[in-house]
Amino acid sequence: MTEIVLFHHAQGQTEGFVGFADELRAAGHTVHTPDYFDGRTFTSVEEGVGYRDEVGQEELTRRAAAAVDGLPAEVLWMGMSLGAVFAQLEAQTRPGALGAVFLYGVLPPEALGSAWPAGLPAQVHGMVDDPWVDWDAEVAPFAEASGAEVFRYPGARHLFGEVGNADYTSDAAGLLRDRVLAFASRVG
Repeated sequence: MTEIVLFHHAQGQTEGFVGFADELRAAGHTVHTPDYFDGRTFTSVEEGVGYRDEVGQEELTRRAAAAVDGLPAEVLWMGMSLGAVFAQLEAQTRPGALGAVFLYGVLPPEALGSAWPAGLPAQVHGMVDDPWVDWDAEVAPFAEASGAEVFRYPGARHLFGEVGNADYTSDAAGLLRDRVLAFASRVG
């Protein structure tokens, strides 16, 4: 099956995050889950963003890159919210990527200093009224540059696909998982 690198969101490697990775593993995929928060978890996105600001984006980027150093080039890069930035940076700059999946946000390619690789498949998932997702300024330019599949789910929650999270929404989460698993099988 497919080798996947899954970067966590601002709450860290919560039980729901680990559960999502385990679902990918149960489908036959090899999943790496770099922990650039050094084991710390937070009860809210805001607390995790505070930690990001305290540590600094540059240091977290260094930690994320160090955690995947030595992994094969041919992986599916996947990230949740804050982790989507690290997944996008790797997919966009490391030759050989199989594809990318961005859960709960993505940036325009030029925000990371380079173009999206021609022909590299991608998916973006998020809720229509998620206050953390900027559909017009971030997702739309990414989709235009990459040709990504974009899935907009009804609602205003952020980490809606994570079991146990306050934002969890079962119907949308089930559809998200089906789409992600199909994509992972397709690119692998």
